Amino acid sequence: MPIATKSGKINISKEVDTAGLAKKFSAILKKGDVVLLYGEIGVGKTTFIKYLINYFQEKNQSEITEVTSPTFNLINEYVVKDKTFQHFDLFRLKNKKEIKNIGLFENLKNSITLIEWPQLIKDDIESKIELYFEYESNLDQRFVIISGLTEADKNVVK
Repeated sequence: MPIATKSGKINISKEVDTAGLAKKFSAILKKGDVVLLYGEIGVGKTTFIKYLINYFQEKNQSEITEVTSPTFNLINEYVVKDKTFQHFDLFRLKNKKEIKNIGLFENLKNSITLIEWPQLIKDDIESKIELYFEYESNLDQRFVIISGLTEADKNVVK
């Protein structure tokens, strides 16, 4: 069941709103969580991940690092204190066979896994949180719908 505003969407049109949502979302993440991020190019998936990882770094008094999309190298890994974040971008992959070569399923239980463009693997992951980023007809308006949260987690992210 998606969480959000009355319309079912969380407005992230302003970058500060994306940062605020990432901060709230960080409170519910734990090792073993898999987050699937859907949406067109430029809608805010990588920006959300940047704020999410940077917030963990800030909270743990770690160095704030640059967080970029792993479009060409397919995975970026960030270690923050006792948490490992695996950030995948599957945009360039063409079929499920290619997924086996990047080790996507090898360390899911020991890390927080963030996957952009997960269409090829959606059905292969049982326990997942899904974020659907979208534009309104005006491209300046951006929203996200979240599904896969527990009732307790929904209250944290509101």
